[in-house]
Amino acid sequence: MRKQIILAICLGLFIASCKKDDSETGSGEIVRNLQLDSDLTETLTTASDGVGVNHFALPESNDFDNIPQDPNNPISSEKVALGQLLYHETGLALNPKKEISEGTYSCASCHFASAGFQAGRFQGISEGGIGFGINGEGRVKGSLYQGSELDVQPIRTPTAMNGAYQKVMLWNGQFGATSVNMGTESQWAEGTPIETNFLGFEGLETQAIAGLGVHRLKMTQDFFIKYPSYKEMFDQVFETTDVSERYTLKNAGLAIAAYERTLLSNQAPFQRWLRGDELALSDLEKEGAILFFGKANCGNCHNGPALNAMEFHSYGMKDLSECPEEVFQPNQTATELGRGGFTKLEVDKYKFKVPQLYNMTDSPFFGHGSSFRNVRDVVIYKNNGIAESSSVPTSHLAEDFVPLDLTNNEINAITAFLENGLHDPDLKRYEPESLPSGNCFPFNDPLASNELGCN
Repeated sequence: MRKQIILAICLGLFIASCKKDDSETGSGEIVRNLQLDSDLTETLTTASDGVGVNHFALPESNDFDNIPQDPNNPISSEKVALGQLLYHETGLALNPKKEISEGTYSCASCHFASAGFQAGRFQGISEGGIGFGINGEGRVKGSLYQGSELDVQPIRTPTAMNGAYQKVMLWNGQFGATSVNMGTESQWAEGTPIETNFLGFEGLETQAIAGLGVHRLKMTQDFFIKYPSYKEMFDQVFETTDVSERYTLKNAGLAIAAYERTLLSNQAPFQRWLRGDELALSDLEKEGAILFFGKANCGNCHNGPALNAMEFHSYGMKDLSECPEEVFQPNQTATELGRGGFTKLEVDKYKFKVPQLYNMTDSPFFGHGSSFRNVRDVVIYKNNGIAESSSVPTSHLAEDFVPLDLTNNEINAITAFLENGLHDPDLKRYEPESLPSGNCFPFNDPLASNELGCN
């Protein structure tokens, strides 16, 4: 009888252990909750309209056959390698407003790896800024520049992460000639960066080409003489293009866009779980994912491999001009109207593009106006369903912006999933070891170079 009692107790303890939150046994073995895996699989199947977990899986960064790409800009390993260098090359800053900034900034200045390919501060500063700090938060206005002369955007810098899953780019979706921008041709104003849409490319390509001009990055004959390896790479990648049109910002933009399409957060725990590693997510993170795609209805907008959508919604968040910190060049009406500022349609006013959700905590500023400083506050905001900006009319708010009735524990679980489950720990793998110019990146001004350890 005593042996039977002991056996029953041991069996009860074993069963109970299966319900623990990824707890460890005395031997150090992690025990998982099998029911949570089953529930999450079922939830994801429902959220994907029956497709299943593969609907949310990101490909490997060299799996070009499965990475979405512009048919007019096919990806190749050679093109990606060239784009990686050009994206980070501060030596392209050959046409700054002030000579002191020559060779000091690049595309990566406001979209660098350690910040989740965002800026490391509430408002990115490229030309005219100095310093870096630990992760870009130490970037400040240089003393030789007025605030109006800085290269900044009047909106939170969007991430380049998982851009392959965006047909149009920027918060208002103005870049890109396909998808939701078909029919907006009347807004592609001549003499503006949006005119680049007439080249016919998708968003990433269009933004890269336009951005090189907007930020005064330039390639000259002397540039290719000084750094002959770039000429060799252009010759290899664009060998079928006539020499007279080969070494152009357009082709540089196409190479950069090809590289950006490989910036995939495929090593995040959620992605590893999707590939079969059941222990990649903690029980709390699995509970958060089930809530995210279930009760909280977040998956209605944040869906697919990048957890984004080519849709625009208004949730009444504040604009960058309302930040408590000093903001440069604020109060730009067209920007604050979001999609409506581009399309000029009343129905689009105050709507902003649904963002991707990976590696958000690498740069702790959230919303198009950086009005939130941690993920949990964003979850609470969505749960409360009350607009924070008084400038957004109630009639323009999204219909689904309503209270979600989540408990405090449920908010914690969703936050854990967003912060940890969607965090790829090694985005630095997408950086080059060095540049042909030998310059520092993402910034090359003296103060930033020193802080980055380039000297």
